[in-house]
Amino acid sequence: MSHVMNTYARLPVTFSHGQGSRITDTEGKEYLDALSGIAVSTLGHAHPRLVAAISAQAGRMLHTSNLYCIREQEQLADKLCSLSGMDEVFFGNSGAEANEGAIKLARFFGHKKNIEMPTIIVMEKAFHGRTMATLSATGNRKAQAGFEPLVSGFVRVPYGDLEAIRNVAEHHKNIVAVMLEVIQGEGGIHLVDPAFYRGVRELCDSHDWLMICDEVQCGMGRTGSWFGFQQVGVQPDIATLAKGLGSGVPIGACLARGKAAGLFGPGNHGSTFGGNPLVSVAALTTIEVIEQDGLLANAAHIGSQIRQLFGEALAGTKGVVDIRGHGLMIGIELDRPCGALVGRGLEAGLLINVTADSVVRFLPPLIFSESDARELVVRTAPLIKAFLAA
Repeated sequence: MSHVMNTYARLPVTFSHGQGSRITDTEGKEYLDALSGIAVSTLGHAHPRLVAAISAQAGRMLHTSNLYCIREQEQLADKLCSLSGMDEVFFGNSGAEANEGAIKLARFFGHKKNIEMPTIIVMEKAFHGRTMATLSATGNRKAQAGFEPLVSGFVRVPYGDLEAIRNVAEHHKNIVAVMLEVIQGEGGIHLVDPAFYRGVRELCDSHDWLMICDEVQCGMGRTGSWFGFQQVGVQPDIATLAKGLGSGVPIGACLARGKAAGLFGPGNHGSTFGGNPLVSVAALTTIEVIEQDGLLANAAHIGSQIRQLFGEALAGTKGVVDIRGHGLMIGIELDRPCGALVGRGLEAGLLINVTADSVVRFLPPLIFSESDARELVVRTAPLIKAFLAA
C-alpha cells in the first residue's frame, strides 16, 4: 500500500527513463509521449544540453534564498522581459503560485486606488490552479466542490463574451482586472476570436483595469510564439508562466509591466525556493535551446501537420465534433465522454490525455518531429474510431 496521498487517479504504469519524445516504463515498454508531463517537458526527455546545464549548476550551488541577489535569476528575468515586453518578474514554484501572485498584485493595485473590495473578472471553464484563491478564480465547479467557502472577489463571465464584461463594468464599481487564458487548456483547448482579447484590452485601458493573461499552459513556445498573447495581438499588464518554463524543473513566474510594475515592495510577497540558481539555469537553458534549435517554428509547423493529419484520418467519423488548437496545443472534441481513451492509448504505447470529459488533448514536447506526428495520428486515430463505433 502506498503512503502517497490519493489525490490523483494514477494509471497503472511507472516510468524509468526517457529520451527525446520517447519514454520507457519499468517493464521496458516504450511509449510516444504526446503529453510531455502536461505541457511541462518542453525539450522532451534527457535533452543533453539541459542535463549538462543542470548537472553543472548542481555542482556549484543549488540554493541560497531570496535574501540575497541571485545572478541566474536576474539573467532569467532580463530574458523573459525581453521576450515578452514586460518590465519585471516575480519567481515562484508553480503555475498556481504565479497566478496567486497575479491575483495579489491586482488586489494590491486596487487598494492603491482606494478600492476596498477589489474584484477580478474571470472566465467560465477557466483553470488557474488549486490554491484557495486560484481555485476560486477557476471556472470548474467540480474542482471547487468540498472546499467552500471560496475566496470572494471574483465575478465570472462566459469566455469570449465581451458584452458580458461590459455589463459587469456597468453594474460593478470594484473591478480591478480581467483574468483569462488565451487558450483554455484544462477547459478543453478552447480558442475564441482574437477580437475578444483586443476588446478586453480596450476595456481594461478605458476603465483603468489590469489585463492578466494566464500563460501557464500556452506559454513558452507551445503555440508557436513565446506567449499566447502574441498570437492574438495584445500586451497584458500581468502574465503568468510555469509548466514548460523549466522543462520539468519546478518554476513559476509572474510578469508585470506598466501600472502593474513597481507595486510590490519588500514584505508584500515572497517565495523561499522561487527562482533559485538551479531552476533559473534550467529555464535559461530551455529558452536557449528553443531559440537555437528553431523550436517556435517547429511547434507551429508540427502542430499544423498534426491537426491536418487528424482531419484527414477522422474525416466523416461520426462523433468527432471538432479538431482545434494552436501549435502543439491540440484538442479533438468528441460528442461523448471519452476518458477510456487514456487507458487504451497507454496499451497502444501512447501518452495522451482527456480533459473536460470529452476532449482528447495532445501537448507534445516542442522537439516533436514530422515522423512523431505521423506516428501519433496513425496510432491514435484508430483508437478514436473504435471508441466511437462501440
